[in-house]
Amino acid sequence: MNRFKIHVLGLASLSLALLAAPPARGASLQKVDQGEWGADGLPSYVNMYIYVPDELATKPPIVVAPHHCQGNGRGTFSEMSSLVSIADANGFIMIFPEATGQNCWDAGSTRSLKHGGGGDTGAIVQMVKHTLAKYDGDPGRVYAVGGSSGGIMTEALLGVYPDVFMAGVSLMGVPCGCWAEGYNDVTGTGSTAQWSGPCGSGSVTKTGQEWGDLVRSYYPGYTGHRPRLQHWHGTDDTILSYKNMAEDVKEWTNLLGLSETPDGTDTPRTGTTRQFWKSDCGYTVYEAFSMAGVGHSVPFDGPAVAAYFGLDRAGGQDPETAACPGAVPGGDDTAGAGGAAGTGGAGGAGGAAGTGGAGGAAGTGGAGGVMDSGAGGSVGSGGAIGTGSGGAGGQDAGAGAGGSTGGEGSSSGCSCALGDDARGSGTQAGLLLAALGLLLGRAKRRPR
Repeated sequence: MNRFKIHVLGLASLSLALLAAPPARGASLQKVDQGEWGADGLPSYVNMYIYVPDELATKPPIVVAPHHCQGNGRGTFSEMSSLVSIADANGFIMIFPEATGQNCWDAGSTRSLKHGGGGDTGAIVQMVKHTLAKYDGDPGRVYAVGGSSGGIMTEALLGVYPDVFMAGVSLMGVPCGCWAEGYNDVTGTGSTAQWSGPCGSGSVTKTGQEWGDLVRSYYPGYTGHRPRLQHWHGTDDTILSYKNMAEDVKEWTNLLGLSETPDGTDTPRTGTTRQFWKSDCGYTVYEAFSMAGVGHSVPFDGPAVAAYFGLDRAGGQDPETAACPGAVPGGDDTAGAGGAAGTGGAGGAGGAAGTGGAGGAAGTGGAGGVMDSGAGGSVGSGGAIGTGSGGAGGQDAGAGAGGSTGGEGSSSGCSCALGDDARGSGTQAGLLLAALGLLLGRAKRRPR
């Protein structure tokens, strides 16, 4: 074997080693002792995991990521690796709360559905308060994202603690308060523990006023800013019925003081219909995405979530705060970076332009994993939906390609897994293999 071939084989070995090696970084997921974050008087089974990047932004934002049923903090950290990578790049902190040894999150008890009442919601908020104090975080940039039980908890957090959270993304969630109907308030891993059959089946219906009054009763007298929300749901979901989408629309439009009739409807990608509602300042504060033919397997896309929260770039204000100066917490009387709110530019692939700052909004698509559940963990549909960002308050939606992963089934059916975003390793693999092929081709032509 001549030296050139040995060199080629050496490059091949190095290339495979590079593909197999994880990215070098010092930060890692850490469990925080309950005594440190202040768990006294809160459910003893709730534990806190935190990810703090090596380089934090000034006054770092915080993203809370509650897991799905039968999930855990470390699993969600892995499932949301695409969002973790963006946290590394832009310096925001992620909290991965864990309902250790429980079937699902408690989003239906009186203690959880009362501001300051404790319960699982109170425990998660205590984690946020601890993190804000320890890392000098930005109280105006606290967000929540989760799927299935994590989506249910996301909506409960936003409804019960509107003074803590600025925005949320709920994948396959239900309206805040819906889970209290027929709620099985028992702890443990039983398939019906922390479960609401009536809500899961979509049989809980109320008027918008009734929904709004219910949520307002969880924090009587509160008149401040209400968080914005994205809700994604598959039309064929039989675990957490798609009927809950209509109830979600009634609840959040009432809470946000909006008409139930959307300001617009578009199709960001084939099979996905978006309805959106804008606030008085013209910023989209509620969006309902319906995915035709999709079951309990709505995609998770880290770049999309980051863009919706305005975390796709380091620093700056929350995009809603920047677009609506003086109208939301942290806003001022002058327009932020990007200028006053105006009409956004063209979105990404399949994107629908929303409200943007001067210069318009640019779409961010890309690949994403898939949340999946059901007996045996059947594969969900691919295709993650990207969300764009641009000038201050820029909004749009773009389509990307999604991967998929199987979930671990349970008798209640509410168990799912988030697929990792493998775009970076796939691109690197393509480039390395292409280079290797070029060298091998040259080796064949090299005279002996």
